Amino acid sequence: MFQIIGFVLLFGMVFGSYIMAGGNMGVILHALPHEMMAIGGSGVAAFLIGNSISTIKGLGGAFGKAFGGPKWKASDYRDLLSLLFLLTKTMKSKGVIALESHIENPKESTIFTRFPKIMKDHFAIDFICDTLRMMTMNLEDPHQVEDAMEKQLEKHHHEALAPGHAFQNLADALPALGIVAAVLGVIKTMGAITEPPEVLGTMIGGALVGTFLGVFLAYGMVGPLATRMQEVVNEEGAFYKIIQAVLVAHLHGNAAQISVEIGRGNVPSGSQPSFLELEEALSNIPAEA
Repeated sequence: MFQIIGFVLLFGMVFGSYIMAGGNMGVILHALPHEMMAIGGSGVAAFLIGNSISTIKGLGGAFGKAFGGPKWKASDYRDLLSLLFLLTKTMKSKGVIALESHIENPKESTIFTRFPKIMKDHFAIDFICDTLRMMTMNLEDPHQVEDAMEKQLEKHHHEALAPGHAFQNLADALPALGIVAAVLGVIKTMGAITEPPEVLGTMIGGALVGTFLGVFLAYGMVGPLATRMQEVVNEEGAFYKIIQAVLVAHLHGNAAQISVEIGRGNVPSGSQPSFLELEEALSNIPAEA
């Protein structure tokens, strides 16, 4: 929502000030199609040349995140803490072996299936199950487990950031591509040097539209969107950090309630449940879970 408001303000302030100052929109509109073709087309071509197919495909989802925001809401953090509470409580009371049926087939687990939105996130489920599976194989050193989890998180985070980084690289290239379009316009103008001044002025103005568009698109639209894409990925990454914090706290010998309280401390401030809210959520979990 704020991104749409930002774009409206961007166009309103830039072009509104230009018109108020007596600028002629006709020059810009006349040059816009071919200048946009040169800048936008070459930008897309450079993006395709410089990125893998997975990064290119991921850009669509990154756009959705830029406008829709992080997929994890406050209720999802409570659900995650509740899920981790059930898992660590089961490990404390029945041992790690009691979780084997749950981690081998989480789609049929009476614990995991209570949280359908988390179930849809394959990385979150695999991250939890793979870590618990390591524990069933007697890897119980908290530092080793934490290090292994950290490497998984770094790999996932790096891959998730790739579309945003690629889009930022496009933003960095657009001013130079605008200069390319402007130079072509100047070359065209020099080829018509015998034309009267009013014709040459229009042609030079059209050429300068290329420089304007490159800078405008880079710093007004593409760059801010790339920043937002990366910001959302960083916000979503906090969700997985909670899994690491809770399971490592469990390996340090803490009770299930203490482990999830440590995890609660890692929840972003805007979505963090209070101690009482978390306690209420845990107390509302049916006993048969």
